[in-house]
Amino acid sequence: MNIRIFPGVAKGTVAAPPSKSMAHRLLIGAGLAGGASTVRHVAFSQDIRATLDCLRALGANVAVQEDRVQVFGNHPANAPEGALLACRESGSTLRFFVPLCLLGNRTRVLTGSSRLLERPQWVYETLCRQQWLTFTRLPDRIITCGPLRRSRYTVPGNVSSQFVSGLLFALPFLESDSLIKLKPPVESRSYIDLTLQALHRFGVTAGWQSETALFVQAGTYKPADVTVEGDYSNAAFWHALNVLGGQITVTGLQTDSLQGDRVYQELFPRIADGMATVSLADCPDLGPIVMALAAACHGAVLTDTARLRMKESDRDAAMAAELAKFGAAVTVEENRITVHGGALHPPTEPLCGHNDHRIVMALATLCTVTGGVITGAEAVAKSYPDYFERLAECGIEWKEESQA
Repeated sequence: MNIRIFPGVAKGTVAAPPSKSMAHRLLIGAGLAGGASTVRHVAFSQDIRATLDCLRALGANVAVQEDRVQVFGNHPANAPEGALLACRESGSTLRFFVPLCLLGNRTRVLTGSSRLLERPQWVYETLCRQQWLTFTRLPDRIITCGPLRRSRYTVPGNVSSQFVSGLLFALPFLESDSLIKLKPPVESRSYIDLTLQALHRFGVTAGWQSETALFVQAGTYKPADVTVEGDYSNAAFWHALNVLGGQITVTGLQTDSLQGDRVYQELFPRIADGMATVSLADCPDLGPIVMALAAACHGAVLTDTARLRMKESDRDAAMAAELAKFGAAVTVEENRITVHGGALHPPTEPLCGHNDHRIVMALATLCTVTGGVITGAEAVAKSYPDYFERLAECGIEWKEESQA
């Protein structure tokens, strides 16, 4: 889908969409509880649909009613031999479910897009090799077989926190208490905190034993009635419009949220004021919109950026290529990105969404100033299916154009 966005000033009130990060976690908690749970305020993006499909594959009974999901959970080890989990393009879904697939001694198969299956999984590969478990990577699938055992794990703290969260979901099912040691530095700690919060809501006892160690008590998940909070990650795109002269009010955000991406409230003013230095160690998903704003303002130096290459796209290279079409220079290094700010001009050619929802929304933000065409704009369905409809409600005109 090609979308042409016309320049305009965004004004209005937008309700923050439900947090995709928390929805994944709460739905999985419900799917692991031995009884009926309700998860409210769910937005059915492609990633969330993948998690629902995987819960069904592991034996949970899932019923969708408007923005609510009724879940009757199941022990993952009871799922049938050869259960097929279709993860689509969701990295969270894949990494959260691998340890659950290793419970019991039955074969499980996880599938996904080619880009998803290219993303690093070596933490799980190493764990399975150490425990003599099956973890076979093929171009179109991952084949696993347990049973997961041992109660002490060591995981690098500077790789995706999704590996840690995946273990946290599975370890309560082991016969004894568990300990996860994280090799410092520990990045994306806030995402681990979100997982712990979800576990607590379903009656699991787990937490930080120290700055670099997590404990998990053996036990059972208990049914619960929970509500997904508003999403700071996607709210950032609306507040970014205010930096560019808009007047947007975002409602439905929890002020005491544990979401790490709430830090944009501190970062955006710094970027607007001058050439800021910003660490993305705990908020890598803000990378595209931070780069876009830096290009439109005074520039910025972004540090701890290596993980941007391991997302839905190679985000540092993708944003550098697209910002160049606006006339912005970007220098990409191994773990650092320098964006040179200045006056942007309308893009010299169509912009590419790189099949990445956050790239599309970051480019759309700039196009409200310059205008422009974004190809592959349908990628927003991964996390925010009605994003362009909400943009129109705020006064930004756009139209769909035929593809060449």
